[in-house]
Amino acid sequence: MSTYKKEVGTGVQNNAGDYTGAVEGQLWYNSTDKSFQFRSISTVGAWSTGGNMNTARYALGAMGTQDAALGAGGLTTVRVAVTESYDGTSWTEVSDLNTARHALAGGGTQTSGVVFGGDTPPETNLTESWNGTSWTAVNTLNTARSSLGGTGSSNTNAIAFGGYVPGPPYGTAVSEKWNGTSWSSTPSLNTARYALADAGADNTSAIAAGGSNPGSPFGGHATLTEIWNDTSWTEVSDLNVGRGGGLGGAGTVTSALVFGNAPPTVGATESWNGTSWTIETSLSTGRTELGDAGANNTSALAFGGEGPPVLNATEEWTGAGSPVTETITD
Repeated sequence: MSTYKKEVGTGVQNNAGDYTGAVEGQLWYNSTDKSFQFRSISTVGAWSTGGNMNTARYALGAMGTQDAALGAGGLTTVRVAVTESYDGTSWTEVSDLNTARHALAGGGTQTSGVVFGGDTPPETNLTESWNGTSWTAVNTLNTARSSLGGTGSSNTNAIAFGGYVPGPPYGTAVSEKWNGTSWSSTPSLNTARYALADAGADNTSAIAAGGSNPGSPFGGHATLTEIWNDTSWTEVSDLNVGRGGGLGGAGTVTSALVFGNAPPTVGATESWNGTSWTIETSLSTGRTELGDAGANNTSALAFGGEGPPVLNATEEWTGAGSPVTETITD
């Protein structure tokens, strides 16, 4: 009688939980779940269910990666200051923002980040710095706004761009850079807009995609994409599906993902390879004004948002070519 060891040359590894050291094609026994599992490589990108947030909300600030994210502020039925930290499995409430607000932007990591702008009301220029334990109010943006884009690598490095300002033309193209002490003006976006997707590694490299067109407080949906190279913003290939109203974004200027808020499904996902956008698998739960985090176009996180209703659901993105764990069912 043939056995797995005889056919493959090795025995079945026993492991309590997911065997992170498994290589492509390896089988092991998960003694926690009491199931056989197999490591394969995904051929298409897909969203899977993550742990729910403790507080359902939308229009929140966000930063970090798929397994180390932070979400702050937002709207339930009122504006909140609640901050939660994600470890790849579950959310834990940590120290609140000093000022409750929604439609704010953020950049950095789970342990070193910054949030800025938002609506208190009215539109605010407030900035708060996160040290992994608590928030500290620091120097403010030069232009108060909400529904802005922003990204960064830490609490000393961020960029803010676009956003909503009250009164015509509603959208702004203003861009500012944060150095850990103050905000300084940089060249503006080529096209003013708000509620746009953002991605980037730091304040020298960022991507702005989609958004709502200015001219109306409920503007249309843009396909425009612009890249920041620390000197200027340059328009590049458009999104396939125009969208605004608070879509999510994650990654870098050469490997990014945008998701959510694409009528009528409000769940459409597109992947950026540094040159063009490709339509991917939609979110399982369509939503707008969601929280977002992620390192690239193969690993991202979507959380919270408005369906309706207001959501606490989290989804994790695994792109094509990524290792995935399959459970053997028969």
